[in-house]
Amino acid sequence: MIDGVMLLWFFLTALSVVFVAIDIRSTPASPVLKWGFILLVAYTGAFGAFLYVIGCREPLPGTHERYVAARWRQVLGSTMHCVAGDGIGILAGAVISSVFVLHGPVEIVIEYVLGFAFGWMIFQALFMRSMSGGSYSRSLRSTFIPELLSMNLLMAGMVPVMAILRSLIAPAAGPETPRFWFVMSMALLAGFIVAFPMNWWLVANHLKHGMFTVRAAEAPAESERQGARGRHDTRHSEEPAATDRAMTGGPRGPAKTVAPSAAHMAVLSFAILAVGLLVTKLVIPGVW
Repeated sequence: MIDGVMLLWFFLTALSVVFVAIDIRSTPASPVLKWGFILLVAYTGAFGAFLYVIGCREPLPGTHERYVAARWRQVLGSTMHCVAGDGIGILAGAVISSVFVLHGPVEIVIEYVLGFAFGWMIFQALFMRSMSGGSYSRSLRSTFIPELLSMNLLMAGMVPVMAILRSLIAPAAGPETPRFWFVMSMALLAGFIVAFPMNWWLVANHLKHGMFTVRAAEAPAESERQGARGRHDTRHSEEPAATDRAMTGGPRGPAKTVAPSAAHMAVLSFAILAVGLLVTKLVIPGVW
């Protein structure tokens, strides 16, 4: 039974990746968001492809800006970006842990550290440094807390699902087996769902970017007309203040009102992560 389910899952995932990889080339989104969606679909199969179609794919030419302006689509872009980047490090940690037979807390720490490091230093700070004026160090500082909050919720959703599914269908499966990758896919999908509410708060409080439009440079007259309608070409999309207003639907809020809430949300995120670990321990007593 489970083998048939996995075969169907991987078949649909392959079709979904091919579809999104081809179709997204004509979508006027930034390259990092395009790669992020391809990675998300590789992790979550047809579910990720469905999210791409309803959340990012331009329904009609010239409508992408208005289409992605909805708050839930902004949050979708933020959560997708988190899971895509963190997922690479998490999967690398899972493979390393399997190869060296590391389980329990050691595996979780390895996956957390690698996932956070890659998601923060590469996918967030490096690839999105243009939103911090091109400064990598400034981008590192500005993305640390948002990445931390999102990562904590991602792992809070992943760890219980990963442990439960492994105990049920893949207790000794390594990265050379389909069951290993099926379990990791289900875990990343669960992590995406759990991280979505936190990313909603982050986008609403201007701490993370959402979905935004990047169009090829056009003739000056046409660019002016598009600028008047709130669109971005490649020269305007990377200007931090303008991008922030486009992503959040309003001006940047006062910094002094964000910092205390961010501190409270950081505590909450670690508490939720602790609950996820506790649930794992209670459901599977011998896991650690």
